[in-house]
Formats: sequence, C-alpha cells, structure tokens
Amino acid sequence: MSPLLVFFLVLPLLLESKAKAIEAGDNCSLITHQITGKIGGAINYSSRLGKEQKVAMEMAVEDYFRSSCSKQLTLQLEDSGGDSSTVASATTELISSKQVQSIIGAMTAQETGLFSEVDMNMKNIPIISLTSPAITPPSMPHQLPYFLQMSNHITLHMQCIVDIVGHFKWRKVTALYEHKNGFSAYSGIITLLSDKLKVVNSEISYHSDLSSLSSISNPEITIEQELIKLRSKSNRVFIVLVSSLELAILLFEKANQMRMMEKDYVWIVTDEIASLLDSVDSSVVNNMQGVIGFKTNFARTRDTFKRFKSRFRNKYGSKYPEEEEYSNPSIFALRAYDATWAIARAMEKSQGKITSKELSGNILSSNFEGLSGTVRFENNVLWQSPSFQIINVVGNSYRVMAVWSPKFGFSQSEEKYNGATANSSLKSLGPVYWPGGMPSTDPRGWAISDADIPLKIGVPAMGAFKQFVRVTFDQTQNATCVTGFTINVFEAVVKRLPYNLPYVLVPFYGTYDEMVEQVYRNGLDAAVGDTEIMADRFQYVDFSQPYVDSGLVMVVTQKSETSQTTWMLKTFTKKLWLLMIAMHVFIGLLVWLIERGNNTEFDGIGTMLWFSVTIIFYAHRQPLTSNLSRLVLTPWLFVILIVVASFTASLSSAMTVSRLEPSVLDIETLQRTNAPVGCNGNSFIVRYLINVLLFKPENIKKIDSIHDYPEAFETGYVKAAFFVEPHAKVFLGKYCRGYTKAGPTLKLGGFGFVEFSPLCLLLVSPHIIILPKKTDSYTSILSLVFLLRCFQRVHLWLLTSRRQPSKL
Repeated sequence: MSPLLVFFLVLPLLLESKAKAIEAGDNCSLITHQITGKIGGAINYSSRLGKEQKVAMEMAVEDYFRSSCSKQLTLQLEDSGGDSSTVASATTELISSKQVQSIIGAMTAQETGLFSEVDMNMKNIPIISLTSPAITPPSMPHQLPYFLQMSNHITLHMQCIVDIVGHFKWRKVTALYEHKNGFSAYSGIITLLSDKLKVVNSEISYHSDLSSLSSISNPEITIEQELIKLRSKSNRVFIVLVSSLELAILLFEKANQMRMMEKDYVWIVTDEIASLLDSVDSSVVNNMQGVIGFKTNFARTRDTFKRFKSRFRNKYGSKYPEEEEYSNPSIFALRAYDATWAIARAMEKSQGKITSKELSGNILSSNFEGLSGTVRFENNVLWQSPSFQIINVVGNSYRVMAVWSPKFGFSQSEEKYNGATANSSLKSLGPVYWPGGMPSTDPRGWAISDADIPLKIGVPAMGAFKQFVRVTFDQTQNATCVTGFTINVFEAVVKRLPYNLPYVLVPFYGTYDEMVEQVYRNGLDAAVGDTEIMADRFQYVDFSQPYVDSGLVMVVTQKSETSQTTWMLKTFTKKLWLLMIAMHVFIGLLVWLIERGNNTEFDGIGTMLWFSVTIIFYAHRQPLTSNLSRLVLTPWLFVILIVVASFTASLSSAMTVSRLEPSVLDIETLQRTNAPVGCNGNSFIVRYLINVLLFKPENIKKIDSIHDYPEAFETGYVKAAFFVEPHAKVFLGKYCRGYTKAGPTLKLGGFGFVEFSPLCLLLVSPHIIILPKKTDSYTSILSLVFLLRCFQRVHLWLLTSRRQPSKL
C-alpha cells in the first residue's frame, strides 16, 4: 500500500481526535477549580468480591474524570490479602507511603479501631468500609469519627433471617460464620441473632466459627470435620451468617458430598453470598440446590445501571478473561462505585487543601442517587430503606420467591407493598424447592442423630381392654408390636411435631400405678396408654390434656320390668285408674239424677249402674230425654274414646315389646347387701372403690380380661362391674344384650399421657388445668397443643441432662 493512500485513510481519524481534544479542552477551560486528591483502596485481589470492587472503583474514577475534567484525582490500590493483618498492612502502606486522603476497603470497625491504636494516622483519615453487613458498635462514632460503612446495618439482615425462621416455625437453628485470625467482628452477631430469635420462639442450638481459607493449611479437611460435627447433631437448620464466597463454595461442595444437601436439611445464606450467585458457574449452583437466602434489591431496570453493566462486563472480561462468562456486577461492586463517587464529590467541595475533618464531613453530608440506591449516611452507616429478594436456588440459577422489607414484611413484588399484601405468607407465593428434590412439606428442622437418646415411653401390657393398648410378639420379625387406639392417638400427635421425636415403646408388666411410679423414678421418660388422670397421681407426675373424656360407671345385668300377670294393670298408673272409675261413677250418677223424674228408664239404682257399664262400650239402650243430660254426657264420651285408644296402644306395646330394667339400681343397694363387685385389678378403680365409694375390700373382685366379665355375671361371682366410661362403651358394644349402665356417672379427669412432674412444672406452667373436651376422640387429637409442647421440651431437656432419682 502506498504511503499517500495510508495518509488519506488516517487523516479523518486524526482530525476527529483533534476535534474531541479541543472540545474537551474548551469544556475544561470553563471549570475554575479542578480537584487534587488521592483515593486509596485496600482490596482482596484474589476474591471474586475484591475483583468486582477493583474494577468498579477504576470505572468510577474514569467516569468522574469524564464528567468533571479532574486530572489530579488518582486511585491507589493495595492487595489486602483477605485477612485482618494484611488489611492493616495495606492500609498503613496507603496512608504512610502513598499519602492517600481517604481509603475504601473491606475492614471492619473493630479491626480499624484495633490497628488505629498502633498507627494513629489510621484514626484521622476517612475510611469507607465495604464490609456487609455493617456492624456498628455504639461507641464507634466517638472513637472512630472518620469511619463510615457503605452497607446496611446488621439488624436488618438479622430481622430478615428471623422472619424466615419464624415463618417456617423452626425452633432450633445452627449458625455458621467466618472467623478471621482472631479479629472477627462477627462473634457479636450470634448474640444479636439469639436475642431476635426469641421473638419467634426459636433459639440457636449451636454455632460454629469457621476459619478463613487463607489461615487454614488444609481447608477441605477442616470443613469436612466441622460438617461431621454438625451432622452428628439433631438440628438440621443451618444459617451461614457471614462467609466469603470462596469459603461458601467449599462448604456447600463438602456438604453435598457428605449428603447434607438432601431431604430434611435446610440451608439459609445471607446477602454476602446470595448477591454473588450471578457470578458463579453452574457447578457451584448445583451444589446449592434447595438453598434459600436473601439478596439486596436494587433498580436493575434503570438505564444508568444497564449502561454500567455493559461497560463493567467488557472491562471485567478483559481483566479476567477466565471469568468472562460470569462477569455480572453485584451490589458490592455498585457500592464500591458509589463510595468512590462520594469521596470524589466530597473533595470537589473544597476550594483548597482539604483536611481529614472537612473531607469526612463532606462525605457524611453526601446525598445523591447512585447505582446502588440513595447514598446518604446516618450515624456513620449507609442510610437506606432496603428491601431483600428472598431467593430459592433451583436448577442452573435461582428464583425470586418474594421481596422482604423491614416495614412491610413479605410481598410478591416491591410495587405491591400495601395493606392487602403486607406480611403475606411465603406459601402463597409458590412452593419452596428444598434440598433433596421436588417441593414437599416444609422440613421440620430436626432429625434423629446418633447422639440422640430415644425417649422410653411406657405402655401398659396387662390392661383388660386390648382395644386401647395391645402388646403382642411378632415371631416373624422377632419384635414386640404395640397397637391400639391410644397408640394411634400418640403417633398422630408425634407426626404433628415440628421435628422427629426419637422414642421407643416399652411394654410395662405391672399395674397402672406402678407404671406412673416408674415415670417418677426415671425408669420411664413418659407413659402412653389408657391412663386415667387422677388427683393423687399429680404429686408424682403431670399429665397432658385429656384426649378422651371419662368417668366411672357401673354396669349390671338386666331383668324384665313386670311379670306376665300384672302387665294389664301396669298400663295406667293407680291414680289414673282410680280417677277414671270415680269420674265414671260420678257422670252416671249425675245423668241418673237428671233423668229419673221424667224418664221411666232410670228408675232404680241398678239401672244407673248398668248405664255406667254400657256407656263404655256405647251399648246403652236407655234414651236420654233431657238436653242437660246430653250436655253432661257428650264430653265424657270423648274422654272415653281417648282413654280406650291410649289403653289399646299401651297394651299392645306391653304385649309385644319386652321391658327390661337394671338388676341393681344404685351403688347404695350394693353396699347395703354386701354384693360382690368386679373391676380391672391393675387399674386405679380398686383404690377408688375402697377409698372413695367405701366398698369393703373383700367384696371387690379383680378381673383381668374383658372376656371374663360375662362368666362372672352368669355365675354370680359379681353383681356389678365398674368401668371407666370408654371401657364401658367397649364392653357394652361387644356384649350389647343383657347388660346396662346403672346409677350416676362419677366424673373423672379423662385419659392422658404421663410425664415427669417437676420437669413439666418447670418448663410448661406452674399448674395443669384439666379440661375434658366433649368431642369425638379423633377430633380431640387436633387440640393437643399442650401435649406437643410438653413432648418437645421433654425431649430437648433429656438430650442435655438426665434426671436423678427421687424418693417417693
């Protein structure tokens, strides 16, 4: 190609460049003051977060130069290395050697305060911290007046976690956070989270401080050992409070290998990890399937952000080509960009050499709309009214389940924060894909671990009514099987617990009182069965609310109500028979008196008597001549018609339907005649008959099985039997002919489950109120809230301590 041709091709480009330079010079000539300053940055070059912040800060300086023509604003960056000691070294280098006027970095207030005691210059220079979340000690504005935090306060993050935990009603959680060489500021988060969890009736059962990767010689083994420790515990709700992305990636990789990302496990991540999920590859996301978390919400649809995102991807991809595919800016990059602009604007306000106090004051007075939102500081912390996207990791990415804000709680979107959707349930916003696969019921947050001690639940093996508790031995499985209505009730209650309850049913071959005593003496942790709630048992144990209403009833044989010779007379009562005869004679006499003067048919008294007899059958032949006689006789004829019809109906009923009555009407008759009575020999009824009803002990016969009662009645071994009401219903349902209840029902406490008294008095309430429910037995299962709470706290208490035997 000839030189002349090359000259003509390059000439237009040179002219355009010259024109732009002249135009820029003209614009800059209009500015009377150009700032001069140095901004320092202590950034971890090896982390994804640090790389994003480095690129964003460089872009901020470039953009500010283009907008203000400031050629004296420079950016000095140092590698912080990711731990506290390196951060201090990098900060000292920026202050002493490079003489920066302000620093942006990932240092905490505690770390800055500690190192400022060694280097006083660090205390006297404005520092903007990019750590998230912001943990501000109460004394920080006084001890470090120039320290600012470019992030939301930790209390907002904790409140979001508490709302998630409270929504799913998890009672225990495990907290994990990264510890940095002994200078971690995050140990106080545990106390803060613990205090806030109390509001939703939850608590931290265990917390683990994980060392940073840079301080561990073999990170994989260290993480694996900590996960083994977590897996050995019963709690299955893990909250990763504070962690670098690199540590989180290794943590979830190991958790996936150790099968801790399967059913019944819950993992919650905070903004520090969730906001970087757009910057990781698919292998990381695959290890985090089912994880839920929250990330800071910001305006992603604004044109300024779209332009910034396009430029950021190009610049980040050119600097780190191995990560070009995942070069989306996170909220932390936006905050680094806005922090750089805040310092540059603060420097621009000064007309000469700016002091640290003046620069810090100018930064604190910042109030502009940045990429991350409104940039304004209050009490040295970024003031914003943030909202968080609640996300659920599914497939190759994540889905946004809801938007949370401290003012409105959960909502479908930020635009729908109103009274109708405030504090709406996450369930209404779609299913949650938990670890382990497809969406299902919410995890209980609790599972049986090797360290759990199963509760020993006693069941009566010698009860007379096997319909309630039946203990059998299955030879095919070589195991003892416990079935029955009471066991079904107990299992239904356990299924409603928010976690798995380890227990084993232990058959007890003794009386009910002895089984209750074993609960008191630590031989059993609790007892399940058709155990009656009695006042004298409360001095040893406590009971759940009754799941079946109960009372003491007497069952006797039946006998015919009347003999065959008297059923006609029994049709009406004696008073009614006498009244009818008297009225009949009176009516006949009255008619005879009226008619005998004028009617020859009514001459003698015999005629009057015969008239009274024939009138019953309407066969009288004497005519009535007086209207007064007819007036007297007419209503009586109607009465006779009604009486005859009633007599016919009652007589027919008495002849066709047998009338039965109890052979013994009341308890007093049994006591007066010294009649023998029967009852279940293993139950409290023996004591009740002797101590309360005052039966003689020799008159009480102990019967062991429901099938022995009919023979005892037939042979005269007993004249009556006493049952608790549920047992009586079973007996009368099985032997429906020949037996009936007699006498009053003596009210009792009902059937309840037995628990250790001092424990329940300490953990549940000082008094137990027994309120029997007049409902169906299966319906009453749903009302056993007291029982759920008792067994939950009994179980948790037994895991940490074992009771010492007490004396009766």
